Amino acid sequence: MYTLLVNSGLSAEVTAVLPRIETLVVVLFFALFAMSFDFISGYTGYLSFGHAAFYGTGAYLVALAANGKIPLLGPETPFMLLLVLAGVAAAALAVAIGSVSFRLSGVYFAMITLGFSQVLYVFVRDWDFVSSAPRDGVAVTGTLEGFRIGVPWVDGLSVAIGQLTGDSVEGLFGFITLSPTEVSFYAVGAVVLVCYLALQRLVHSPFGRTLIAIRENEERARAIGYNTYAYKLGAFVASGFFAGIAGALFVGFRRSVTPENGFYFLVAGDALLVSIIGGFGTLAGPLYGELFDATVREFLSKEGGGGGLLPYLRANVGDATLATEIYNGLTVAEAIDTFLNGHAALYVGLLFVLFVLYVPNGLLGTARDRMGGTLAKAVPRRLRRWFDG
Repeated sequence: MYTLLVNSGLSAEVTAVLPRIETLVVVLFFALFAMSFDFISGYTGYLSFGHAAFYGTGAYLVALAANGKIPLLGPETPFMLLLVLAGVAAAALAVAIGSVSFRLSGVYFAMITLGFSQVLYVFVRDWDFVSSAPRDGVAVTGTLEGFRIGVPWVDGLSVAIGQLTGDSVEGLFGFITLSPTEVSFYAVGAVVLVCYLALQRLVHSPFGRTLIAIRENEERARAIGYNTYAYKLGAFVASGFFAGIAGALFVGFRRSVTPENGFYFLVAGDALLVSIIGGFGTLAGPLYGELFDATVREFLSKEGGGGGLLPYLRANVGDATLATEIYNGLTVAEAIDTFLNGHAALYVGLLFVLFVLYVPNGLLGTARDRMGGTLAKAVPRRLRRWFDG
């Protein structure tokens, strides 16, 4: 569908508005990380500002394993196994951090998790074991083959991901051709979907209902006999597990990781931002929030960053229009450069403020409020009512 739209008569407009496939792959694995953040923060009310620790742990485990720096693991280790091990390593770290952090609550919990994350960030940034230049991160150099998603050791039932190392598909069903990036999109999307369904199952289980009770009134939940400490720690460990898988997918596609995009606290800040935009405590909301955020950033991106408004205006607005004076010698071209070029983060910040003020429940939360329930239940109900007249 994306290829058809890009090659249609509206290719310039589609390229300007829609994010690139590479961006959509990033949306998928970062949305999984944001969902894991929402699972603990949105369903228990405990903000985990140090959640990047689990994302970075999963990412670094895959990179180091692929470079042969972890005993018993190496470049030949199936990526599907590394995904699980990344989640387990992050979950183990969550046990250690959570067992201490959940002795506190409120802002103190948020700050102690942030402190743990920053300690790990500084440690990894100066740890010579990961690479000769740890501040620059670590790249996958142990193998030139792409990480494969699917059934391990069966090439016909797995595909390699990555922009340069991924598999391409030609002649699927006789007419479908997929580039390596498109193959990566569907493969990563399959993993994210499985993880989302697992998280969704947890949310709708008695365990998840207890977490919501803790969020609404922890004292009452404790009074009726629930061990709230154990439930909160269990949720923290589960969220760490899926955050580790998200980090592993990040390295699987990008083939490199740095302390800044792995362990730095602003990674968790981005997860908080997209969770609020998409809908806090909705689980699927962070996916919509990340898609919205990525679309706006790319739409307002600089020329050379793919599509976007700025390249579209420069390519399609006539020279006479660009040279038109708007005010006091300021031309249209100068206004475009002054107010658009490189200011995507500014406009995203303004949109975030507007969301907090006027759409406090986020995109998905507001849609659920308007529809009177979850979309999966409300939409069929509305359609039946509409067809029945």
